Amino acid sequence: MDKGNDDMTAAAFWDKIAPKYAKRPVDDVPAYEETLDRTRSFLHQNDRILEIGCGTGSTALLLGPSVQHVTATDISPQMIAIAQGKLADGPDNITFQQATALSPLAGAPYDAICGFNILHLLGDLPRVLAHLKSSVKPGGFVITKTPCLGEMNVGLRVIVRLMQLVGKAPYVNSFTIKELEAAFKKAGFDLVETGHFTTHTSNRFIVARRP
Repeated sequence: MDKGNDDMTAAAFWDKIAPKYAKRPVDDVPAYEETLDRTRSFLHQNDRILEIGCGTGSTALLLGPSVQHVTATDISPQMIAIAQGKLADGPDNITFQQATALSPLAGAPYDAICGFNILHLLGDLPRVLAHLKSSVKPGGFVITKTPCLGEMNVGLRVIVRLMQLVGKAPYVNSFTIKELEAAFKKAGFDLVETGHFTTHTSNRFIVARRP
């Protein structure tokens, strides 16, 4: 399968739904706020951080005041365009950039890398984790929250596959929490914190440190 074509297909999907995505409210506000609070606890005011899969930039804007600079990337040019439009009302230490999760960035290595609701959308998880490890400083953190489709009921997984067939859902990688955590360990990370917030037990929050 051609990786370039995969990226173009994914970008086209997210470009198409970007306006609707931008208007969608957060599904679980308490879980989102706790995710932000736990993330901030691992960040410092002088940190330069990267967020992959930033979507329309809402999370980057909220993390901006806690660090020196945020580089926030997304595969979708339309998502980035919407995010850029929010900069006038946000902190001035954020750069939005169209890029894939595997794109080499001039600012690397970062003090921390964040990725929320993104790892399950990527086809080659080991390759992505290896890239993230090379893009964060030794002792730095990779902080993620990921829906683990392998933990969800079979009916939901069937619905997702059917939606993909008619172009209503993107590619989704199916793995369990155990498999996700094992992938981080195999990539050479130390797991500092893992868990979930509120009742969404299949959404795994992971803080991984590069030794």
